[in-house]
Amino acid sequence: MPYDPAPAPVKPYIPATANLPEFTIRALVMGVVLGMVFGASSLYLVLKVGLTVSASIPVAVIAITLFGMFKKMGGRESTILENSITQTAGSAGESLAFGLGVTMPAIMILGFDLEISRVMLVGVLGGLLGILMMIPMRRTMIVDAHRELKYPEGTACAEVLKAAATDTSRAAAGEVREAGSDAARDAKRRAAVIFGGFGLGLLYKVANVSFKGWKDVANFEFGAPLKAGSAGAEISPELVGVGYIIGPRIAFTMAAGGVLSYLMLIPMIKFFGELLTVPLSPGTMLIKDMSPDDIRDAYVLYIGAGAVAAGGLISLVRSLPSIWKGLKGGLAGMGGAKTAARATQRTDQDIPFKWVAIGCLAIIAIITVATPLHMNLLGALLILVFGFLFATVSSRLTGEVGSSSNPISGMAVATLLFTCLIFLLMGWTGGRYYVTALSVGAIVCIAASNAGTTSQDLKTGFLVGSTPKLQQYAILCGAFASALILGPILLKLNDAGTVYVPAAQVAPGITVDASKLTETAQLQGPQAASDSKTYKVWRKTDTVGGPEGKYLVGEDGKLAYLVDPGINGHHHTRPDGTEVKKYDAPKAVLISYIIKGILDQQLPWTLVLFGVMISVVLEMAGIQALAFSVGVYLPLVSTLPIAVGGAVRWAADRRNNKLPQYAKLNEEERVAAGDRSWGTLLASGYIAGGALAGIIIAITAGVMTNFDSMMAKWAEASNPFFAGPNADALSLIPYAAIVLLLYWVAREKPQR
Repeated sequence: MPYDPAPAPVKPYIPATANLPEFTIRALVMGVVLGMVFGASSLYLVLKVGLTVSASIPVAVIAITLFGMFKKMGGRESTILENSITQTAGSAGESLAFGLGVTMPAIMILGFDLEISRVMLVGVLGGLLGILMMIPMRRTMIVDAHRELKYPEGTACAEVLKAAATDTSRAAAGEVREAGSDAARDAKRRAAVIFGGFGLGLLYKVANVSFKGWKDVANFEFGAPLKAGSAGAEISPELVGVGYIIGPRIAFTMAAGGVLSYLMLIPMIKFFGELLTVPLSPGTMLIKDMSPDDIRDAYVLYIGAGAVAAGGLISLVRSLPSIWKGLKGGLAGMGGAKTAARATQRTDQDIPFKWVAIGCLAIIAIITVATPLHMNLLGALLILVFGFLFATVSSRLTGEVGSSSNPISGMAVATLLFTCLIFLLMGWTGGRYYVTALSVGAIVCIAASNAGTTSQDLKTGFLVGSTPKLQQYAILCGAFASALILGPILLKLNDAGTVYVPAAQVAPGITVDASKLTETAQLQGPQAASDSKTYKVWRKTDTVGGPEGKYLVGEDGKLAYLVDPGINGHHHTRPDGTEVKKYDAPKAVLISYIIKGILDQQLPWTLVLFGVMISVVLEMAGIQALAFSVGVYLPLVSTLPIAVGGAVRWAADRRNNKLPQYAKLNEEERVAAGDRSWGTLLASGYIAGGALAGIIIAITAGVMTNFDSMMAKWAEASNPFFAGPNADALSLIPYAAIVLLLYWVAREKPQR
């Protein structure tokens, strides 16, 4: 549809002349708290599989329910505008979590420590910058182009808020809804479904992992003629929920990429390399001695990285018309934003443009002088340019495909490619510029992610009749608070999964001159109880005699431990035999490859180019390669359960589309109806409950180590669902129960 600068008349649910409570302390505080909670769960999800799902609708439903409970206890009922403020403040956590989870773990992969000051600075500055850059574009993107840019999650969230509007709000809107009516009962049922899914996901995950009720990964490895081939699934509720929401097309495409890796590439490498008598670089073991996971780590990860990078860049090039259109609209809208800020109508008021400009310049100044970011003036200018470019792109693409499908990581990849190439041309190579390049990419990634979320929230507010200026204040508060809490959570997740590997196992006989080492460290996490000594830190940058990485060194110069991080680490067992859950952080690995590969020219380009050609071939065949490429990179145990969720969505939609109420709907309207269905609410509950359980499990595993060890010993000895020859098959029984429940809830009743 061509761009139409003339705003079409839209009547918001609450008229501009209404005077309802909106920016109240309780609404803001609840939104900030919910933003922290969903930010934590989203951070866990992005570290596991590189994906998040928009938190706007779950936050809105929870806010409606909690305010309803408060009213029953004698408090004042909430207004729809208060609920809008709560969901606006609460949605910031998810977008921040995505940006941090995609970029910050790359610090460790590049050989640096995950410093809390750096993580918090990147989160705060990137989050605030993205929101401020979106404000001048509100009128162009949200109001003038409202027929062209649908903002699906924002529109759906507005429908949820209107369906649950209280008596006060309905009176202001001129709507009458009888107590006990179908609409009233529908609002209660929707809240019950999402909270039921949340509780079930939480209990399932805790019983599964903390209490060792059944195996959390069902895996089947094949023999000849498909030697080293394997197929498995992490049987968790959150991944099924993700697959249901993103839909069958993307879910199946991602799983297809995993099938290529685990049932073709890995067996092929095993077949051709089994007779080699020397390790094949970049691997350090003989291929005949490698497990499927070893082959993936040594070779397939680089192929997947090349595929994702190429797929992201092709996706970006395909979006160039939208980029250009969005840039023109954004620049044209700046003048309109200043006019709107002075408008008399409540629903047309933005934060004044002069304060937006001052805020952006202040953030750039802080970025330039902040020591933990290792920034220089050129890097700050690149953030300003790329930040505005991709904030505009993100807002526009969010309007077209929604937050969950917005290729933010592709924008981060493009930013890093351009930044690293500029650094290379200027001769800025080596480790000292790693953090500078990563800081540029991280802040731009977070800014773009938050700009898209801000756009969704402003679309919701536009439809329900919120005051844009107050929404903008709310999301600024929510982003700031979430950024402060996500940094410590990221470090805690890493510490809980960190393994201190005795150096004698991985780098025997190596000694260093300890007198030249100035940095010191102690063991963190569960192993700290058995060793409280202070060691010197040595960062090994080659693979001679042992793997590269961070080592703890005694005063005599002998290596004591290899520090294997919880995020993207390779050692899954502690010296006492305790199993450790690691986080793959797939997008962060890709980003580290780009930085190191360009600045140090150390990338195994042959493998990377194999991956590039996978994406090129798919695009030549008319298939969009980005989702498939992500599947090539991710473990199949992560993408297969996403495909299960997509299959449930396909089956439910296919059945529902045959009902009388769907007969007159076109394809786009049927998809939109599926996005607002009961199944989507239950899937959102699964995601929130399962992911939050993951946070709880990660924290308790680092504190209640004796309990975890006791449960593991009991399960291995007495629980056939956890250990034994039939454990993989038996573990599918509880998993099948939550999958079938999702399908049953997603089915609709005929209406005539």
